[in-house]
Amino acid sequence: MKKVVVLLCVLLSVGAFAQGIKTPAPSPTQTIKQDFALSSIEINYSRPVMKGRKIFGDLVPFGKIWRTGANGATKITFGEDVKVGGVPVKAGSYAIYSVPNANEWEIIINKGANNGGLTGYKTEDDVARFKVKAMQLPFEIESFTIILANVTASSATVQILWENTAVEFPVEADIDSKIMAQINTAMSVDSRPYFQAASYYFDNGKDINKALEWANKAVEAQPTAFWVLHLKAKIQAKAGDKAGAKTTAMKSIELAKQAKNDDYVVLNQKLIATL
Repeated sequence: MKKVVVLLCVLLSVGAFAQGIKTPAPSPTQTIKQDFALSSIEINYSRPVMKGRKIFGDLVPFGKIWRTGANGATKITFGEDVKVGGVPVKAGSYAIYSVPNANEWEIIINKGANNGGLTGYKTEDDVARFKVKAMQLPFEIESFTIILANVTASSATVQILWENTAVEFPVEADIDSKIMAQINTAMSVDSRPYFQAASYYFDNGKDINKALEWANKAVEAQPTAFWVLHLKAKIQAKAGDKAGAKTTAMKSIELAKQAKNDDYVVLNQKLIATL
């Protein structure tokens, strides 16, 4: 009887010890989030490792739909309406599926963000399908990797890399119409964001005379703001008023020195050098 009790205690101890062991996931998950346009893009996916295996055309067969990673479906979340590969996609969360081939892949954006890999996939849930070129890398990527690259105010590139293959597809957002609507609304109230409106018009090639009008009003509201004067000087230069731009830039330098802001001193000096 004692032997039975001792054996039972040993087995229970071993079981408790085994339950307490934690080991690294073979395909660890990663979440990346990128501020983009007026919101963000977030990607959540699992990262399988090569481990000496042949990947594309073998472990991941050519011509068959793939979950684009390991474990559950790779999920991408758009904070606003976008175009993916030129196809309109509403804000929300989606699964990224793909059909790899040697020279090109088909990318699929599907509503099944919570699918268990391919389990639950339905063709009728596809919201976008398009083909992209498969590029060969001169080196190997050991861990399956997705990154967001080439991020601008209204566009970004999703890059998928593994083994010696890379594919990418564009994401675009129409922020101009939204920002213009915000500007029009903001300019109809008493507290008007002249500086921000002038900056957007200048940076995006809008009506330069309107930009200058708003820059002048911004200077009137903040006459000692050297950064506002610097913007006005840039707008004057773009409008062809080099003499006015130099005078404004010199005033901005004077105020920036008083504020001990060397960055704007240099920015204005560089602007004057181009006139």
